[in-house]
Amino acid sequence: MSTIRLTSDLRREQILEAAKRCFALYGFAGTTTRSVAQAAGISEGLLFKHFPTKAALYTEILAEACEADPELIRLRELKPSTATLVILIREMVVHFIRATDAPDQEDAQRVRLLISSQLTDGEFARLLYDKIGDLIGPIFKASLESAIEAGDVERVEGESLNLFWFAHQVVHMIALARLPATPSLTYPSAPDFERQICQFILRGIGMSGRAINSYLDTVPPLSDAAVRIAESA
Repeated sequence: MSTIRLTSDLRREQILEAAKRCFALYGFAGTTTRSVAQAAGISEGLLFKHFPTKAALYTEILAEACEADPELIRLRELKPSTATLVILIREMVVHFIRATDAPDQEDAQRVRLLISSQLTDGEFARLLYDKIGDLIGPIFKASLESAIEAGDVERVEGESLNLFWFAHQVVHMIALARLPATPSLTYPSAPDFERQICQFILRGIGMSGRAINSYLDTVPPLSDAAVRIAESA
C-alpha cells in the first residue's frame, strides 16, 4: 500500500511541475490538459485520474504557492487579536489593489480569471474559494472573536466567516473596476485610497471608529507584525 501511495504522490508532483511550466508559458486560457499531459510524459487519461479538470489543476498550483508564501505563513502564525484582524484586512486590500498597478502580471490575470469563472460554470472560483477559506478562515474567525472579547468589535448577526467573504468580494470588485487600461470606475483622488477601503471594511465587520483609527495607525507591516505580536503574547 505504501509503495502505491508513494508512486501516486510522485506522479501527482510530476504533473504539477509540468503544469507550472505550461501555465507560465501559455497562461490559463492557452494551456490545455493535453499539453500538460504531454509535458509530464503521461496520457491525458492518467492526468484526469489525479486532476479531473484544468481548473482543479490550476487551483492546486495556486494553493501550493500560497502555502509556501512566507507572508501567508507569517500571517497564519499570528496570535488571534484585533491587531491580527486589521492585518488580515489590510493585506487583502493591498494584495488586490496593487495587482491593478500591473494589469499584465499574474495577480491581475487571476482577478480576471476569477470573474470569468463566475460568469461561466464557476468551477475555478469554487475551488479557489474553498482553498482560501481553508487557509485564512480559521485565523480570521479566531481574530474576530478576540476583537469582540476585547470590546473593539461589535458582534454582527450571522455566520462570522461571511464577513470575510463580504470583505473579499468588495475588494475584488474594486480591483476589477481598476483593471482596464481606462478604468471603468475612476475613484476620486484620496491621500490614502487603501486606508479608506480598510476603514470601510472594518466598519462593516463591526469595528469601532476608535479601534480602527488606533490599530490602522499602530499595527506594523506584516513583515514586522509576527515578531512584535509574538513578543507581546
